[in-house]
Amino acid sequence: MEEKIVYFDKPGKGNTADVIQLVKERAQARGINRFVVASTGGSTARDFLEAVKGTDLRLVIVPWQFGFKGGDQPFPQELVDELRAKNHHVHFGTMLFHTTDFYGMGAPEAMANLLRTFGQGTKVCLEILLMACDGGCISIGEKVIAVAGTGSGADTALVATAAPTTRLKSLRIHEIICKPVM
Repeated sequence: MEEKIVYFDKPGKGNTADVIQLVKERAQARGINRFVVASTGGSTARDFLEAVKGTDLRLVIVPWQFGFKGGDQPFPQELVDELRAKNHHVHFGTMLFHTTDFYGMGAPEAMANLLRTFGQGTKVCLEILLMACDGGCISIGEKVIAVAGTGSGADTALVATAAPTTRLKSLRIHEIICKPVM
């Protein structure tokens, strides 16, 4: 099988519109109707919400967990309400690679650093897949597209089969849709 992978020259939000188009095309080709999308302040969530308007595509938006970096939640409550009213999920779960006690001393950081060798967006894609599955927003074994970015916006997208943290070995990355060249 041959499939196109798009590599962006630069990471970051300047790639978001292209990522949305690529994700929608791959979803249609694979019969996937759910996207798991990282969004810290809501901008990427709004972009995806607009892109799926009038379709049967569903979003699972994963912002930062409450209390991360010691400040207020940057994801606006009004957007949470709007997404949920439109039958999308918003999940504020524990950011797994920032929780030392989950896997033992140092293991989350080691895993995060290993995944970052593929790019920050790749690390976040895997993290939000686990978080969304742990939170019941996607089913174990469900094929989805995970979307994340470097800093802000979206620049990375993967086709994956979801698994919870208790079944990490079942998590599968099937395809890379796009990512920045680091």
